[in-house]
Amino acid sequence: MKEKLTCIVCGKKFPRGQGIVLNVGGKEYPFHSKACALKFLRRVLEELKPEEVSKAFEKVEGEFREELRLKEEKTRKRILE
Repeated sequence: MKEKLTCIVCGKKFPRGQGIVLNVGGKEYPFHSKACALKFLRRVLEELKPEEVSKAFEKVEGEFREELRLKEEKTRKRILE
């Protein structure tokens, strides 16, 4: 039988393998849905200093833009072949 986790936002119980579980600093944070995970993460962001949040957003945005650029480049190469 699968282990039951409890969402830390709404208290709903759900089996491991469903929902979302974030591991941060060796601790698990279980959420039964993406809405609960987003609600939690929104509040975490509000607790951080604005400059920390901005720096992290810029870093992650750059990573996603690079991934998109590489994907588009790969698609173009396929079309030209």
